[in-house]
Amino acid sequence: MVAPTDDTVLSVEDLSIDFRLRTHILHAVEKVSFELKQGQTLCLVGESGSGKSVTARSLLQIVDRPGRITGGRILLTTEGVVTDIAALSPDSTAMRAIRGRRIGLIFQEPMSSLSPVHTIGSQIIEAIRLHSALDAKAARERMIELLRQVEIAAPEKMADRYTFEYSGGMRQRAMIAMALAGNPDILIADEPTTALDVTTQAEILDLIKRLQVSRGMAMLLITHDMGVVAEVAEKVAVMRFGRLVEQGPVDQIYHQPVHPYTSQLLASTVKLTRHAEARPPAVTSGPEPVLSVRNLSKTFGSNGPNAIKAVDDASFDLYPGENLGIVGESGSGKTTLGRLILRTVEPSSGSVLYRDGQGVETDVTRLGRKELRRFHRDVRLVFQDPFASLNPRMTVKEVIGDPLVVNGLARGRALEERVAELMRLVGLDPQAMERYPHAFSGGQRQRIGIARALALDPRIIIADEATSALDVSIRSQILDLLLDLRKRLDLSFLFISHDISVVRYFCDRVAVMHRGRIVEIGDAEQICTAPREAYTRSLISAVPNPDPRDKRMMHRQRFVAATPA
Repeated sequence: MVAPTDDTVLSVEDLSIDFRLRTHILHAVEKVSFELKQGQTLCLVGESGSGKSVTARSLLQIVDRPGRITGGRILLTTEGVVTDIAALSPDSTAMRAIRGRRIGLIFQEPMSSLSPVHTIGSQIIEAIRLHSALDAKAARERMIELLRQVEIAAPEKMADRYTFEYSGGMRQRAMIAMALAGNPDILIADEPTTALDVTTQAEILDLIKRLQVSRGMAMLLITHDMGVVAEVAEKVAVMRFGRLVEQGPVDQIYHQPVHPYTSQLLASTVKLTRHAEARPPAVTSGPEPVLSVRNLSKTFGSNGPNAIKAVDDASFDLYPGENLGIVGESGSGKTTLGRLILRTVEPSSGSVLYRDGQGVETDVTRLGRKELRRFHRDVRLVFQDPFASLNPRMTVKEVIGDPLVVNGLARGRALEERVAELMRLVGLDPQAMERYPHAFSGGQRQRIGIARALALDPRIIIADEATSALDVSIRSQILDLLLDLRKRLDLSFLFISHDISVVRYFCDRVAVMHRGRIVEIGDAEQICTAPREAYTRSLISAVPNPDPRDKRMMHRQRFVAATPA
C-alpha cells in the first residue's frame, strides 16, 4: 500500500470484533474508526465493558479467545509503507515484528504482567534481544539505560531484583521500560495508573508524557478517568457498548459535548470535585464520640533497624452520624489503621474506645474473643474489591444472610424476608436473591457487599477503598447510596481512600496519613482547598482536574520528606 501524505501513523477503519460464546455472539466492538498522528496523544475513554481494552489489544492481534476481528482495517504506517494489521495472522512473523518493535504496550496491572520468578532486568533484556541484534552485554547496557530513563534509582542494583521487591509505582516504571525496549513508534497505555495513588499516578503520567515527547511517539491512552484525560489528551474518543459515540479535540469534548453519554460521564466526574449538597452538618462537639482512637501504633518486625512502623501514634475521634475520611498514598498505613480498629491485626500499643448505644465505653484492644464478636456486630467492613469479596459459590441470599446465620439471628422465612429488605434498601431487586455474584455488574456487587455489612444493624461502617474499583458514574451512585443510608440508619463512616475527589464529596472531616502518622486532620473542604501541611498540599495538587483549560497535575507541588537524623 502507498502511505498517506499526512503524518498519520495509525488509522483504524470500521473495526469490528466479535466473541463467539456458547449461547450467542457478543459484538464487543462495532465499526470503530479513529486516526492517530505522529506525536499525538489520543485518549480512548469509557466505562468498563465499553470495548476500550479489546480495541487496544486488536492493534497488536492479542485479543483473548474466542474473540476475533470480523471486519474493518487497522492501517499502520512505517517508513512510508502501510500494513493492514487486521489482515495479518496473530502468529505470523510480520505481526511479531510489529509487536514491541512498532507498537509498544503498557499493561494495566504490572503485578500480574511481570514474571515473579525472573529479575526485572532479565525480563527487559529479553524484550530488547527479541527486537534487536544486540549481544548479552550490549543488551544489559541498554536495559540499564532504559531503567535510568524511567527514573529508577540505582538501576544497576535494581535490575537484579524481583517484581515483589518493587513498589507499585516502580513496577509500572519497569513496565514502561519494557514497552520502550524496541523503540516503538506508537505507545499503547492501557489504564497505566488505575491501581496507583494520586501522587504516583501524577509521576507516572508525567514520565510517560516526557518520554513520548522526547522520542516523538504517538500514544493511545486507555482510561475511564476523565480527570486524567483532561490533563494529558490532545484528542478524545468516547466509547460505549462497543461503539464510538463521539470524538474530537479535548477542549471540544469537555466544553461542547454532543452525545448525552459524554455529558453524563463529565457530569459524574465534575460532581465528585465538590462537597455533596443538601447534607446535614456533622456534629463534632457536644455528644460523646462513638469511637475514640488514642496513640494507636503497629510495628511489624522486631524493634531493630529493619522494623516497619505501619501506624505511628494515630489519634482521632469519630462522632455519631459523621463521615471521617482517611487519605494518603499507598503504604501510608490507611488500611492497617482500619484493621487495627477491627482488631483483625493486633496493635502494638494504644487504645480504641467504643461507646455503644447505651453509652457504655469499651476498650476494643482488651476484648476477648466473645466480646470482640459482639463488637464486630456494631462495626462492619465494606471491602475494596466487589469481585474478590463475594464467594462465587454462594447465592446472593447466602452472601447477605451469612452474618445473620452465623450470629443465630434469623433462619428460614425470617432470613429470606430480612435479605429481601436489605436488597431493597441498597436498590436491588429481591427476586434476584437466588442468583450468583457472577450474574451482577461491579456496582451491583458492591451493593451486595453493602447489604451484607448492614445485615446486623451496625453503628459504624469501615469502607476500605469501597469505590476505587468502580467506574466514575457507578462510583457516584454508590456514594449517594451510602450518604442516603447514613441519614436513614444513623450510621457513622470511616472512609479509607486514596481518591481525594471521592473523600471531598463524601466526608465531613478528613485525616491525612503519611508514613504511618496522621499529619493533618480537619474539615473536608478546608483540607481539600486550603491544606496547612506541605505533604497535604502536595497530595491535593496531584489530583487531576477535569478541565483541559485548567491543568494542574503537571504543575503540582512536590513533597520531599525530611531525612531522619
